[in-house]
Formats: sequence, structure tokens, C-alpha cells
Amino acid sequence: MSRPTQYDREEALQKAMLIFWKKGYHATSLKDLEKGLNMKPGSIYCAFSNKENLYLLALELYVGRSVTRFQAHMDQAASPLTGLAEYLRGFARNGANGGAPQVCMLTKTLVDVTSTAPEIAAQAKIHLKQIRQAFADGFARAKAAGELSEKADCAHLARRFQAAVTALRFELHLETDQTDIAALAEDLAQEIEALRSERPDIAHP
Repeated sequence: MSRPTQYDREEALQKAMLIFWKKGYHATSLKDLEKGLNMKPGSIYCAFSNKENLYLLALELYVGRSVTRFQAHMDQAASPLTGLAEYLRGFARNGANGGAPQVCMLTKTLVDVTSTAPEIAAQAKIHLKQIRQAFADGFARAKAAGELSEKADCAHLARRFQAAVTALRFELHLETDQTDIAALAEDLAQEIEALRSERPDIAHP
């Protein structure tokens, strides 16, 4: 009869994700993981094979949750373009609520491991494309709803949008004055809303 699993895998991955996100791949030691996950080294290796695989699983969890939150936000928005604009404004609101904002885990990963752990870096790039595709899907929804010109390049808009998100997260990480972050978020959100000006024939929500 096999022994029952003595840990909650989802909970362990959540804890590992937060540790890696805060400290980075290389700076996170086995001792950090032992303490944070409340697991012995043998149990960690038995459950996740090695540190690199655990990191990759943590990245996958991070991306999955990020995409799910974005999609849920878009589903609740008054319109797709409004949802995209409000998503940017949300970074300023979330920053005002305190907490410990951090740069995107994927961005931090690329800075940390590009020259030292190419397999992790390659996977991070794949995940960044996944998130960008979710943004592109948002713009595609706006296009289908008639909020964008038929000539609008959703892939290009998604790349710009991802750059805006990264900039806002970085400013939050730098603990930039909240007023300045709110002003930046508003500027970026208005750029999204201004895309409606290319469709003067439709009513603005």
C-alpha cells in the first residue's frame, strides 16, 4: 500500500512561486525552499525532481493565474476596449492598496537566467508570448465588437500593451510616487481608449 502524499502540491507550488518571485532563481537556496515549503530536501526532490523543474512549474503557475485573472477581468468589462484600458488603470489602484508589488516574474527571470540557465529563459519567453496572446485576444474581441478599425493589427497592439503593463509594474516595484503612477496609468489607458477615434461611426460607451 503506497504512503499518502504528505503535502498539498498546489500549496507547495504557490509557496515556491512566491519565494522564487521575490528572490530569483539563483538567489533562492534549497534552505529557502525547505523553510518556505516546510518540506525536507528529499521530499522536495521526490515531488519536483530538482530546483530547475520546480522553478519551471512555479513559472507555469504564475502565468496560468495571470492569464486567468486577465480573462476574468475582460469578461466583466463593459466592453473589450474599456476592459483593456481599465486593466492598466488597475495597476495604479492596486498599488494604492499597499502590499508588495513586484516586477513581472517572467521579466525578472529573463534578467536573472538568460546567460546562466538557457532552458528556463527559453520557457520564460514562451510564457511571455502566451500572455501577449491573451492581450491580442482582448484586442481581437474589441475589433469584433466594432471598437477598432478593421485594419487594426491586434498582435502589434498586444505588444505595445504588454510593454505598458511591464512599465507600470516596474514603476510600482521602484515605489514611484503613487500620484505619478496613477498619471502614467491614466495616460496609457487613454491611449487605448483613443483607438476608438479611428471608428467615429460608433458610439463611445
